[in-house]
Amino acid sequence: MSSKYKPRDQENPHFLTFTIVGWIDVFTRNHYKDIFVQSLQYCIENKGIELHAWVIMTNHVHLIVSTKRNNISDFVRDIKQFTCKRIINSIKSNNRESRKEWMINMFEYAGRTNKENVYFQLWKQHYRPIELNTPRRLEIVLNYVHNNPVKVGLVWEPWHFKYSSGIDYYTNEKGLLKVVKF
Repeated sequence: MSSKYKPRDQENPHFLTFTIVGWIDVFTRNHYKDIFVQSLQYCIENKGIELHAWVIMTNHVHLIVSTKRNNISDFVRDIKQFTCKRIINSIKSNNRESRKEWMINMFEYAGRTNKENVYFQLWKQHYRPIELNTPRRLEIVLNYVHNNPVKVGLVWEPWHFKYSSGIDYYTNEKGLLKVVKF
């Protein structure tokens, strides 16, 4: 991977996007979103990740993170690996999941066709961290993250979406995760 696609100054906020292979709408089910939220919570509490903004869409996740203790690349590797296993196991064991067979087949196929995987692949392999090192760049990305659910018609206002930090930024309420606001 080129160095231009690696996080630079770890203490500066970075915009990250993780996408499900094939743009499969895994996160239409709250249970799978909750797995990702719990994993983020763990990283905040135990891995020194500062979460500045986030949103979980139906087939991708946007985050703005920084860290003083660890490496953002290590965080990405660990959270993608852990959530892949947990979400796929949850899909397999969910008797009410109408898309189970199709999704598992898609994730198996993606895993078999990627030389870096053995069995399953949930997340697309690469990500391109964008360092948010100017106030203007930060403002643009922050608005983009929070308005994503509005643009696709999930909610009327950014603070109405449960799986986002919009509530933290637009109201006096607290969302699902501890957010370090700008």
